[in-house]
Amino acid sequence: MPIRVDAYTVGGMASGFVASAGHVRDILEAAGQLDLSGVRWRPLDAPVDGPAGDLTIAIDDVLIAVADDDPAIPVHASWHAIRLDVGPYTVEGDMPTLPGYDPGRALTRPSGEFVMLRDVRLGRPRGAPPAPIGQHALINRYAVERVEADIMLGFFFPGAAMGAPEAAGSTVSPRVVPLAPGPTARASTATGA
Repeated sequence: MPIRVDAYTVGGMASGFVASAGHVRDILEAAGQLDLSGVRWRPLDAPVDGPAGDLTIAIDDVLIAVADDDPAIPVHASWHAIRLDVGPYTVEGDMPTLPGYDPGRALTRPSGEFVMLRDVRLGRPRGAPPAPIGQHALINRYAVERVEADIMLGFFFPGAAMGAPEAAGSTVSPRVVPLAPGPTARASTATGA
């Protein structure tokens, strides 16, 4: 049965069908490319899409893939709110880690080119607030330029800048940090409030 996939690239979004059997993540990482049929292409910032026939996209060009297949979500997971800058997009969602995951002590490292997020919202930097695009999405972790999360996720996104969740406009929950001990102590965030 064909799987519907929306593939977001630097130039826009290709929406089509994958004829291969299996999970989209397995298809992306095994084939090294995404073969779509019956594609509708919407250039970046265009109001409407148009027919594009069949299309092959190299795996490195796929920034975000949203599919209607079963994502194989981990059963026992701790979910962390995350905000990513990926190419021309801002992505918000929840990322799973194993319960008790401590990035400073973890021996396991992520494998593969894509990480899965749930409850995914997509927008443009300095644009309208991110809007829902699907229950789950695969994010090309090597294309991520900036990460805001409640835990350090540098191993998941090599080369990305780590931002504080307190950044302006972020929906990631801020933390409260004591500035000084004693009766004059007050709570603050990274914005200095």
